[in-house]
Amino acid sequence: MDKLNDWGDIAKEYAEKFIDYLPTLIGALALLIIGLWVIGLIVKYVEKLFKKKDYDKTLEIFTLNALKWGLKIILFVLFITQLGVQSASLVAAIGAAGLAIGLAMQGSLSNLAGGVILIILKPFKVGDWIEVQGVSGSVVEISLFYTKLDTFGNQRAVIPNGELSNDNIINYSFNGTRKENLSFGISYDDDLKKAKEVLRNLVEEQEDVLKDPAPQIIVSELGADSVNFSVRYFAENSKFWDLHWYMIEEGKIRLEEAGMTIPYPQRDVYLYDQTKMNGTIEKRSKTNGANSAD
Repeated sequence: MDKLNDWGDIAKEYAEKFIDYLPTLIGALALLIIGLWVIGLIVKYVEKLFKKKDYDKTLEIFTLNALKWGLKIILFVLFITQLGVQSASLVAAIGAAGLAIGLAMQGSLSNLAGGVILIILKPFKVGDWIEVQGVSGSVVEISLFYTKLDTFGNQRAVIPNGELSNDNIINYSFNGTRKENLSFGISYDDDLKKAKEVLRNLVEEQEDVLKDPAPQIIVSELGADSVNFSVRYFAENSKFWDLHWYMIEEGKIRLEEAGMTIPYPQRDVYLYDQTKMNGTIEKRSKTNGANSAD
C-alpha cells in the first residue's frame, strides 16, 4: 500500500511539473512553427528579388540555400533556449558537437568550401556545358556541397564541390562560340583542288557558320591511305551540335557526288601455290648441290 502511495506521489509530482512546464513548451513550439513560417516568407521574398534583378542563377541558388539553413540554425538555437536550456550550456554543447562533426565531416566541409570557391570565382554557371573528371554535361545545379550535371546521354552526374574546385575544368560555353575541326579524306588519285572547292562551298552555304574568324579548309595530312582535309570554323554553342552532324553527313555526300573516293584502310593479300613453291625450292637446292660438286 505504501508503494502505491509513493508511485501516486511521484506521478502527481511529475504531472504538476508538466503542467507548470506546459506554457514554456507551448511557447517554444509556437516559436518554432512561426519561425519556420517566417523563414519561408523571407526566402520567397529574396527569391523574388533575385528574379526581378535577373541575377546569376548559380548565385541565386547558393544564396537561397545558405540563407535558409542559416536562419534555421538560428531558429533552432532560439527554440532550445526557449525550452529552458541555459545559454552557456548550449554554447558549450554546440562547440563540442561542432568539433566532433567537423572531424567526422572533413570531406563535407571541403565540399562546402569548394562550393563557396565556385560561387566566388565562377568558372562556370548553370546552363554551361563543361567537362570535368572525365564527365561532360550541362550544369543543372550548383548546391552547397555538390554540382549536378546532365550528360549527353541524359544521365545525372553528381560531383562533390571539393573535388570539382581542385580539378581541371573545361568550359565549352564560356566564350559563347565553339571551334569545329572536321576531317575528310580523299584518295591520292582524286583532284585535290576540286575536293577543296567542294568543301569550301559547303561551309560558305551554312548560315550558322560564323564569318569571323574566317573558316579554313586545309590539307592537314598525307595519310597512309588518304589525303586528309581539315575543315575548321566557329559556331554558336546553341547551334554547334546540329551543324556538326549535318556537316559530317553532307560533306561525305558532296564529295561522292563530285566523284571523289572516300578511302578506307586496306591490305593486299597475295596467295601462292604451295606445291609450285616447294618444287621451285627443291629444284634450286639440286642446282646448288650440283654446282658445289663441280
